[in-house]
Amino acid sequence: MAAMPYLLEPFTIGDYLLKSKLRESSVSIVWKAETKSSGEEVAVKQVFLSKLNKHLANCLDCELNFLSSVNHPNIIRLLQVLQSESCLFLVLEFCAGGNLASYIRRYGRVQEQLARRFMQQLGAGLEVLQSHHIIHRDLKPENILLLGSKDDLVLKIADFGLSRSLDPGNYAQTVCGSPLYMAPEVLQFQSYDEKVDMWSLGAILFELLNGHPPFYGRTSVQ
Repeated sequence: MAAMPYLLEPFTIGDYLLKSKLRESSVSIVWKAETKSSGEEVAVKQVFLSKLNKHLANCLDCELNFLSSVNHPNIIRLLQVLQSESCLFLVLEFCAGGNLASYIRRYGRVQEQLARRFMQQLGAGLEVLQSHHIIHRDLKPENILLLGSKDDLVLKIADFGLSRSLDPGNYAQTVCGSPLYMAPEVLQFQSYDEKVDMWSLGAILFELLNGHPPFYGRTSVQ
């Protein structure tokens, strides 16, 4: 298959029509797409392989291996993987409710009962990660997707682009993630393990209950 350029117009990959951008990073674009054969809406993550350094390539391998091996209501579901000469396409379930960051911006802080229900779901998802010895390393409201109606939302942990496997007793050292939700040991360039994800969940809980992140600063270091 020919290399895929940075197309702005809708284009097709396999059975999927990629219609509009949902989000974009330096190495990938997430598209809202439609399954041509059924009309079902999906999300397609287009990863530009030439832009991946060794670290990000390892993270992509971890993402693929993990998502292809799990089926849990609080983990984003991987439906199919397609590849062109220059790109990898991860076909994922589409979550029409957007992400938790948008939800907080729209509704502000939530009641304790709802925060508890949200955290029970995120805790269940995190338990799956830890049972597979996976660290997400970028848990934040933007990476929590919402499915269902406002009164019956299902939260799904998504975007495993910085994830890695880590056997018990071992430690990681790469500094990555989003500063507002990063554990102190990561920010201080110390070794860390899976507990950094629990810190991130704590920061998300604070934001749910208060309507804003627990920390502020003019720079990432602050």
